[in-house]
Amino acid sequence: MSYELQHRLVIGIASSALFDLAESDTVFREEGEESYRKYQQEHLDTELRPGVAFPFTRRLLSLNDLSEPTDPLVEVIILSRNDPDTGLRVMRSIRSHDLPISRAIFMQGRSPYKFMPALNMSLFLSANDADVREAVAAGLPAGRVLDSSYVDDPTDRDLRIAFDFDGVLAGDSSEQIYQDSGIEEFRRHELVNAATPHDPGPLREFLAKINKIQRREEEQRQTDPGYKIRVHVSIITARNSPAHERAVASLKAWGVTVNDAFFLGGINKGTITNVLKPHVFFDDQESHLENTSEVPSVHVPFGRVNEAAP
Repeated sequence: MSYELQHRLVIGIASSALFDLAESDTVFREEGEESYRKYQQEHLDTELRPGVAFPFTRRLLSLNDLSEPTDPLVEVIILSRNDPDTGLRVMRSIRSHDLPISRAIFMQGRSPYKFMPALNMSLFLSANDADVREAVAAGLPAGRVLDSSYVDDPTDRDLRIAFDFDGVLAGDSSEQIYQDSGIEEFRRHELVNAATPHDPGPLREFLAKINKIQRREEEQRQTDPGYKIRVHVSIITARNSPAHERAVASLKAWGVTVNDAFFLGGINKGTITNVLKPHVFFDDQESHLENTSEVPSVHVPFGRVNEAAP
């Protein structure tokens, strides 16, 4: 019987997001592919250090203790531009860090994001901006991990996920009104359309799969009162009253939920993320993410605001 992915949360992750590849990337850029191959072979058993998405990935995979070993809730698959030979170090580092990741796609010099639909993936994370932009342009849910000063606490078992709303969970139609006509017209439009759900954005389905795991946690707590809920989901958005109503109505119409919502009305998002300390924060605007570098942050290059970006 084949291994089915349809009912799992499947994440594709590039080695550049999972591990810190700064040293080997420098070799590739400055000395070329052959030197890079030699370097990786010589360091085959040198464990790669955790990268920006490592804390998020480790915690996500740990949730498989809520299911049978043969039927995991979460599947993480490596999507890499390495070839199988140079990818050996990545797989050995995964084993060294005791991450339950056994599946990978290695495509020499090419991004494997086109295989996302075939593998039922709800998210692709990479540090390669071009790969992420191509994936999003193709209608696929992807984000670029940004450099972060975050230091993980391995004793913390919680998984905190935070999303911006417009251009991430929702489409960017209202953001376009703001860009074209300003804040007052945006507020008027959202008030008039308060009961009209937004079109879903690139990560709505990812949130739905996270909600499924949260429901499994609630089931666990019903049978084991001592079980501590680990997954917490927040939205952190520049919306405030009255525009907050349409965001809430959209979530309800989509059949998804969040635990917390921060309607900031232009307040620096970093003031919240520095306290909340999410293990991943998704936003469609890089200018917002300049203030959140103390936590693992992901740029989702979706919508008009990203069209003119290089």
